[in-house]
Amino acid sequence: MRMLELRRVSRSYGRGTAEVHALREVSLSADEGAMVAVMGPSGSGKSTLLTIAGTLEEPTAGEVLIAGQPVAGMSRNAKARLRRRTIGYVFQDFNLLPGLTAAENVALPLELDGLSARKARGAGLRALERLGLGERATHYPDQLSGGERQRVAIARAMVGERRLLLADEPSGALDSLNAQAVMRLLHEACKDAGMTAVVVTHDVQLTSWADRTVFLRDGQASDRAVPAPGPESLLAPRENS
Repeated sequence: MRMLELRRVSRSYGRGTAEVHALREVSLSADEGAMVAVMGPSGSGKSTLLTIAGTLEEPTAGEVLIAGQPVAGMSRNAKARLRRRTIGYVFQDFNLLPGLTAAENVALPLELDGLSARKARGAGLRALERLGLGERATHYPDQLSGGERQRVAIARAMVGERRLLLADEPSGALDSLNAQAVMRLLHEACKDAGMTAVVVTHDVQLTSWADRTVFLRDGQASDRAVPAPGPESLLAPRENS
């Protein structure tokens, strides 16, 4: 099943001589279980592509489909439900709430969607355990390492029945070893749980975890296949990372 499809999507800002074309007829697709990496220089349209794919922004032209459903025909409430239930986001700066524990941060989207606090916390704890953070569930963000905070952010993006994960430089604040560990976690979520991921990264080495890499330049896209990941023995995360 094709989980995400952008068809000749364009996005412009401003008018006349001040008009800026962030995206120019970009087409992109990602099937269930696939990871697509997005690369490009600053200002190439990477973040705009993610916000449009996540229904946070409307394209100027073109069409966006999620799980085969056109986004343009959805009401504002329907889009909000889609974001809460189907789409998970991972941000470069984690965006964890400092006053909540790791488990509470992960459970928050489920609680906002109406799930009881008890059930949401249980789902949050299970998500943390899958990422090796069960023993850190009661810790606050400032008690966690950078790698642990990023894994909490990934657990929050994956909790529940979310099927599309959008990640904006998820390894940008991490060292190279932890960056590889984060990409491996995302890769495993796609292959083992059937999630679809679109990951913006500036590091060409990390794209080896993706099934395809899309290059953006001046708002236009091209893509190519990438090799399979390297030996896992070289990429295993450090203890307590």
